[in-house]
Amino acid sequence: MTPSSDRLDLAGSPQPAVLRISRIHHLGLLVADLNTALALYGQSLGAAAGARWASQEDGVEVALVDLGASLLELMQPLRADCGVGRFLARRGPGMHHVAYLVEDIEAELSAARGAGLDLIDQRPRPGLNGTTIAFLHPRTMGGVLTELVQERR
Repeated sequence: MTPSSDRLDLAGSPQPAVLRISRIHHLGLLVADLNTALALYGQSLGAAAGARWASQEDGVEVALVDLGASLLELMQPLRADCGVGRFLARRGPGMHHVAYLVEDIEAELSAARGAGLDLIDQRPRPGLNGTTIAFLHPRTMGGVLTELVQERR
């Protein structure tokens, strides 16, 4: 056993949450080749690809992989000069963002703003499959790009 001073104290007083999340909605993974990634996740996890979507404006093609209670969002840049294209060039394939499901995205953005969190999106915008999304800057979330997702009502 490790000495008690080395153990993580999880019994401390909880802090009130700024954001009210329901669950992790999806993990965003950046890939160099979408078809290869879909084959990998299909074979290794037995996961089936769901919706597929491309945006020339954003320079990205996305495929959702259904894992039951949550999703993987596989993203392939369509060109090098878009946001995910630059991210892929700098960091390579792998984790891009974590997305949390929220009930009221407007209220959560307001709460985040009020708590001094840095917002990438000042207002919600349309996301994949009828969702509404907004991103929080990684510098405000411990280096993790964070997406808030509200499903269609």
